[in-house]
This record gives sequence, structure tokens and C-alpha cells, in this order.
Amino acid sequence: MNSGKYIRVGTSLYKIVQRPLISGDYIEEKIPWSYETLRQDFGKNNLPNIEKYDGFCIIPDHVHYRQVHGTYLNQYEPVNYVPCPGDFPHIRHFLNHIFGEQIETGLDYLQILYTRPAQMLPILLLVSNERNTGKTTFLRFLKMIFGKNATFNTNEDFRSQFNADWANRLLVLVDELLLNKMEDTEKIKNLSTAGDYKIEAKGKDRREIEFFAKFVLCSNNERNPIIIPREEVRFWVRKINRVEKDNIRLRELMAKEIPHFLHFLLHRKLAAKNESRMWFNPSVLETPALQKIKKYNTNKLEMEMATYCHDVMEGLQKDKMRCCPKDLLEVLRECGFRPDITVIRNILKDNWGLTSEKNGEYNFYHIGIDGELVPVKRKGRYMEVAITDLNKILL
Repeated sequence: MNSGKYIRVGTSLYKIVQRPLISGDYIEEKIPWSYETLRQDFGKNNLPNIEKYDGFCIIPDHVHYRQVHGTYLNQYEPVNYVPCPGDFPHIRHFLNHIFGEQIETGLDYLQILYTRPAQMLPILLLVSNERNTGKTTFLRFLKMIFGKNATFNTNEDFRSQFNADWANRLLVLVDELLLNKMEDTEKIKNLSTAGDYKIEAKGKDRREIEFFAKFVLCSNNERNPIIIPREEVRFWVRKINRVEKDNIRLRELMAKEIPHFLHFLLHRKLAAKNESRMWFNPSVLETPALQKIKKYNTNKLEMEMATYCHDVMEGLQKDKMRCCPKDLLEVLRECGFRPDITVIRNILKDNWGLTSEKNGEYNFYHIGIDGELVPVKRKGRYMEVAITDLNKILL
């Protein structure tokens, strides 16, 4: 569409304009217009031709983009780069820095993003407590490629009821992430696998849309930028190291290489097969950085219980042990905790998935001062703890 062109979508009139940017480039926008202003500009007998559409639709596509689908105007924007053969040394070097030993997975992620934009993908979280790592540059690199289909959000945007400015985008990018409430995690998790979502703008009714946004988050907090339960498989967390040598022209150089990079993505064979609703096998996404966040978010009382049981089994060289909640209550009190036995029972049953169906005699082991294991005969409805379950908790 050309600047100065007018369109009517439904019953609303819009003017197509080219808004200038600081960089010297222009970005196309549709501005609500009025017929009265149109008549003032052209005269009532000399109105320009107005293209008419029944409404807006959102169909994400980068390879075979269409602006019009039937009688509907596509609100999804085309990528402003034409793929062409060539090398991209600066992009290649930068992505190797971001994805490291997982570079093939990183290229898969970007390839799927470009060639299959409707495919669900894991929530990508880049963390580092150091400065000058390239985290923000990666977000801006994605913004360069996908343009208006990518948007920057703040932590507060996720808590607002109004979401019309980001709910229909391909990428939601967040720098300086810090969401320390479980409800924040639940919202992002649910959105990452949502097929439909209610969009709401100020002064307008809520309406349902097809939701396909992916989340790319960055944080300087390596331990708890967001609450991630240990059973969660939707996050891909990478720790990013400091850039050895800063290149102030990197973004400019990468922008020139984007057509070559897109050509590479179009013709590259995916390394990973489709093995989950988020494409990648969850085991691929298990990184030390993810484990660090999960471990930090694990209840300290639960960690103490798991560590104790693990130490006993290692000492006995067995993969199972028997205990009752009251046994662990004694141990925890000796360690300085003041827990309620109901809390211990809930951890064993709800978190560890144990049952106390067996009744009889068993040995519970106390760890002595010098590390020796002292058996104590007990009788009751005991539970069996397996070392494989503890390994998941202790990571």
C-alpha cells in the first residue's frame, strides 16, 4: 500500500501513512480517518478511490505472505527483507555466542519462527548477572527481522487487563524480566500453549483471537527472574557470558546480513524432529541455568528432607528407603526447623507423590555425628522414597 492511500475496513476509514523513524527509515501505519476530513481535503465531488474490506484478520506468514485474504485485510505485517544467497559472518558469530553448545537448537528455533510462525515454541529466557552480554542485542536482532510483528513489553504489561497492543504479535520481547509471583508464571505458561486468547483494548469489548505469540525474555537475575516449578517443561533458559570484544557497529552489520541469513533458514534442514507440542524434546531444554532457577524455587524444607533421604540412601548404597512423616519431623527439628507435621505429610504426598498404604515394621536411619547410619526400629504406615525421585528435586 502507498502512503496517502485510503481504505475502509468494515465501517471505519483509515489513511495509510509512512511514519519517519530516527534511523531515517519509514514505517507504514494505518491512521483512523474521517469522511468529513476527506471531503475537506479533496472536495465532496472529487473523493479518492477507497479500497473496501469486510474486516481485519491475522494470518502469520513470512514465506508466502498475503495482504488480503478473501474480503479481509491481513493485520500481520510482512518481513521487510527479501532472502538472497550470501554469507552472514557477524550474525553467525553472534548466535554462536548466544546459543553456545546449543547452536543447532538455536538455529532450529529461529528457522521455525521464520518458516512456521504458528508453531508453538518454548519460552526462551536469557539470563546473566553480568553486563554487556548481548541479551538486549538479541532482542533487537529479532525486532529487526520481524519488525512490527515483534513488540517490547514490560513486567507490568503482563499484569494489565489491556493486551490489544501485544496479543496479536509473533514475538513478545521482555528486557529486565522480574516476575516473582506464581500467577505471573502461570499466565506466561498458559499463553505459550494457548490456541485462543481474549484480546481487550480500552473502551472496546473483549473478543477472541487465535493466539500464536512466542515469548523471549531477558534478565540480570540468574536465580529467580521468574518462578519455574521443577516439573515445568515449557522454559528454555540459557546463561549468556560476557562479550569478549564489544563491536559498536554490530547491529548495523547484522542488519545488512539478514537477507542472507533468511535465505539460509529457508534452505536449512531442521536438526530436531517435532517431538512435543513445543516442537523440541523437553530433555533438550534442560540446561544448568534452568536447573538453577528450579532449585532456587524449591521449598527449603523440602530440600532439607530430600537431602537427608538422599544421604541415607547413598550411605546404605540402596535406591529406596522407608519412613513416616513423624520420622522426618524429628530430623528436621534436630536441624533447627520448626515444621508442622501436616506440611511434611503434604510434601511427601502432593510433591513427591508417595502413599502410605503399607503397614508394618521398618528401619529408619539417623545420621550420626561422624556420618554413621544408626538404624531405629519403627512400626507404622510407612512410605517408600526412591532415589530417582530425589534426584529430580536435588537436580
